[in-house]
Amino acid sequence: MSAAASVRLGDGLQVSALGFGGMALTPVYGAVDPAEALRTLHHAVDAGVSFIDTADVYGGGSNEELIARLLKERRGEVQLATKFGLVGTPATGYSDVQGDPAYVRQAVDRSLQRLGTDTIDLYYMHRRDLRVPIVETVEAMAELVQAGKVRHLGLSEVTAEELREASSVHPIAAVQSEWSIWSRDVERNVVPAAADLGVGFVPYAPLGRGFLTGTVEASTLGSNDFRRNIPRFADDAAGANQGVVAAVRSVAAELSVAGQAATPAQVALAWLLAKGQQLGLPVVPIPGTRKAVRIDENLGALALDFTPAQLGRLDAAADAVVGSRSADPNWVSEGRE
Repeated sequence: MSAAASVRLGDGLQVSALGFGGMALTPVYGAVDPAEALRTLHHAVDAGVSFIDTADVYGGGSNEELIARLLKERRGEVQLATKFGLVGTPATGYSDVQGDPAYVRQAVDRSLQRLGTDTIDLYYMHRRDLRVPIVETVEAMAELVQAGKVRHLGLSEVTAEELREASSVHPIAAVQSEWSIWSRDVERNVVPAAADLGVGFVPYAPLGRGFLTGTVEASTLGSNDFRRNIPRFADDAAGANQGVVAAVRSVAAELSVAGQAATPAQVALAWLLAKGQQLGLPVVPIPGTRKAVRIDENLGALALDFTPAQLGRLDAAADAVVGSRSADPNWVSEGRE
């Protein structure tokens, strides 16, 4: 698969084979240089990564405003995804989840204004508001499609049952949830439901929030780094989880991309693409980065193929993972399955 290849998610939405997660361009992992962030976005599109993912809470709206600067010049080259529903920011924490119809209508107008565009290609419910029946939220989202403000609908961190309920109201193009070599809970119920319904899957944190690359030392994370709140990044758990990194590195050492040794990041991304083929649904990971050079590295994953033995070793690595992927399991689909 080439960098220019595209993938069809659900509801006919065509996107680049690899996406870009915009949250990394906000101060959740440390300070961000806005000029460098914009250069990174432009480089992504230049390289063929046209599926750009953001949310209204990233940077309190500043991430959408940053992406608006890209869209001003290149809207026709981008498949744009954003989300609504969370109140707060990743860096400071979330205070609420809202999914009532009035909020949905307000949220989309605010996002459209910040993004400087008339239409959002893929509009996600970021988290489920348990006070509101999911069909009511999706009905309000469907009205946005009818109004021309949104082209396709998505859901983030929903259970299989919630996905089926939502799909009975309107076609769902994609489910976005954490999924990676060390976060595989979605494979039990959500992934099979998506495959049955013809819904694409967009894994966020496909590199384990950087951990799977082998470049993250949990003990040196900054005080404002939100990974400090994730149980598997606690010092004792992070040490135990080095076994997962070792498995990824071992497979990377056996593979090459364009004549050079494969990297752990490429292996982690290629594993997700292989799982999509194995489990029968389109999968488009959205790794985020602040550096243009990482865009090129990540795209190398599209050229990797595993032997059955290599894939088996990576699959087995998850069995030894210590710690939850979320401080509150109910915050993600795993806790409600």
